Amino acid sequence: MNNTHLNFLSGLLHLADPTLPIGGYTHSNGLETHVQERIVDNLQTAKEFVENMLQYNLKYNDGAFVKLAYEAAENNDLELLINLDNECNAIKCPREIRQASQKLGLRLIKIFKRRQSFPFMETFEKTVQNREANSHYCIVFGVYAYLMNIPLYEALLGFYHTSVAGMITNAVKLVPLGQLDGQDILFSLYPVMEKTVHETIALDRDMVGLCNTAFDIRCMQHERLYSRLYMS
Repeated sequence: MNNTHLNFLSGLLHLADPTLPIGGYTHSNGLETHVQERIVDNLQTAKEFVENMLQYNLKYNDGAFVKLAYEAAENNDLELLINLDNECNAIKCPREIRQASQKLGLRLIKIFKRRQSFPFMETFEKTVQNREANSHYCIVFGVYAYLMNIPLYEALLGFYHTSVAGMITNAVKLVPLGQLDGQDILFSLYPVMEKTVHETIALDRDMVGLCNTAFDIRCMQHERLYSRLYMS
């Protein structure tokens, strides 16, 4: 294994680490509402929730923006990146989800700028400070993946893996499920994640931002749940 491969692999493992201290563990992305309403209440429904989120939400939204941000960075197109970030902001209707994504992105920048200074990311960060952009997590993830020489396929697979792992961890706590149940869900979704990566790469630009009405409603309802363990 050559040094180039080792360098991008190390960067990918770090960037896509589900335990990265950016606060992701404090957000359930609406799962808490699904659990309290008994829509998700066992192993099978937990698996269905994660799989549906992956195939019908992330692929058309955050996953698609990872790809588009990666390509904008590849072309050194800051204007396009800002437009993508603002588009991402506009399609996140639930306030909690929108704010969570912005905070996760800011914290991701805070961590990885300690490793290496990238002029393109520094300029983007200034636009965020000037309120011209919003620093959404998927946008920042895509940019850093390119800047760290991580191939697009591997970057998307890492993004989907950390997203799925986070949702499974939340399901284990909330339903609740056994730890091995969570691992079984993760194993079963390997082929789905790989299939979704290919579909994201080939996704028609007009399909980006596809609405997930029920998901948005559950996320909005989370703001007014009687009791909450998560911030979103």
